[in-house]
Amino acid sequence: MISTPLLRAMRKASLAATTALMIGAAVAPSFVTPALAQGPESVANLAEGLLGAVVNISTSQTVKGSEGGEDENAVPMPQLPEGSPFQDFFDEFFKNREGQNNGGSQKVQSLGSGFVIDAEKGIVVTNNHVIADADEIEVNFSDGSKLKAELVGTDTKTDIAVLKVDPKAKKLTAVKFGDSDKMRIGDWVMAIGNPFGLGGTVTVGIISARNRDINSGPYDDFIQTDAAINRGNSGGPLFNMEGEVIGINTAIISPSGGSIGIGFSIPAEIAVGVVNQLSEFGETRRGWLGVRIQPVTDDIAESLGMATAKGALIAGIIKGGPVDNGQILPGDVVIKFDGRDVVEMRDLPRVVAESPVGKAVDVVIVRKGVEQTVKVTLGRLEDGEKLAEGEAAKPEEGADKGAEVATASVLGMTIGELDSDARAKFGIAAEVSGAVVTAVAKDSAAAERGIVAGEVITEIAQESVSTPKEVTDRIAALKEQGRKNALLMLASKSGELRFVTIRMD
Repeated sequence: MISTPLLRAMRKASLAATTALMIGAAVAPSFVTPALAQGPESVANLAEGLLGAVVNISTSQTVKGSEGGEDENAVPMPQLPEGSPFQDFFDEFFKNREGQNNGGSQKVQSLGSGFVIDAEKGIVVTNNHVIADADEIEVNFSDGSKLKAELVGTDTKTDIAVLKVDPKAKKLTAVKFGDSDKMRIGDWVMAIGNPFGLGGTVTVGIISARNRDINSGPYDDFIQTDAAINRGNSGGPLFNMEGEVIGINTAIISPSGGSIGIGFSIPAEIAVGVVNQLSEFGETRRGWLGVRIQPVTDDIAESLGMATAKGALIAGIIKGGPVDNGQILPGDVVIKFDGRDVVEMRDLPRVVAESPVGKAVDVVIVRKGVEQTVKVTLGRLEDGEKLAEGEAAKPEEGADKGAEVATASVLGMTIGELDSDARAKFGIAAEVSGAVVTAVAKDSAAAERGIVAGEVITEIAQESVSTPKEVTDRIAALKEQGRKNALLMLASKSGELRFVTIRMD
């Protein structure tokens, strides 16, 4: 039994506790637990209408063995005694293997996914790596039917391939591209494909990120999704909740080959133009500016008098290209192309490539700290690549007059005159001009920037230099101006240009 004084004490303590709780409830912040995101109620109706347009791509390729028809790594057939009970087994295993009686060659098969984009013409889209080097391509539909496919065209830069099947052989169901630019991080998406050769499979997830650069090509701008994408999903479509293709599934990051929720899709914004060109011409026809570019770092931006590091720095001009007429110069920074902002270096190749060949466009550049607009007419990238490949260093033509060589030491570099001896020593092309770097001190600022002996300094802070004295005078002038960095334009022995900044303190 509890005594009365004790009971009063307990009641008092209880009342105090209750009062404290009430006070706490009154002053404590209230938290509202948000409803957990459950995703779309169901995608069954959506998937049902799209499955017929998504196909399985199967390919076969004949791989030849070693000369003489024998594989040096093959296990030889054991010699068995007459009447051995294992004779039939080994005959079947060794002699009847595919390729055993075909000169050592064998057929390799692969599986991927794709989708019909034009039912009337029988156009099917997939990844280039799905059908690369294939001898035969077959399109398998969700109803079990199969059609042989011919290759219309491929684009290795975006990993896209276009196939064609006979539209009269089967009634086809097609899907259409949507606007990938409207997609936001967190939007629901659905992937349909053929993972691991199991057949049509539907997975759902969200857009995890946009504008991903995974260093797979010059126009990387991937959509990242956590919708399960596995081996065999390559080439399949990524749908929005309207049933429109907003991406082509092409890559995953995974140590095991299975989905860990990091998949990448080519956005429709890029794919549409490539698919249309491949369908019409069998090849791509991209715009071309004819420049070499590099990123604008904070140091380079400071050296150029730019408030922020943005745009693409022109490091060189391709001879015979669209701007080989002085419209754009090395050292210019492109910050806008045809009305589209160029925030990072990688933005420029993509927006140029998406522009029509022969189009006249306005290009906004920063030249010596001043923003200006120039108009250029684009060439064709495919022609430009051949031109760039043909740009080889010419052998030295003629020699300097043999003047006495002067040298100077600055910023950890030894600078010499670019005479005939220096050209011969470092193999520098005749068309390269400037002051040659003959030595670089270890652990110097120049060494940290990767400058090596044999490179030629052609400009400092966008002013031409040709002698060691001009180099030292230009560095001294920059220091007097209070500059912290020196922007150097360097030429390789073959004439390829690049920009580096070196701290002068």
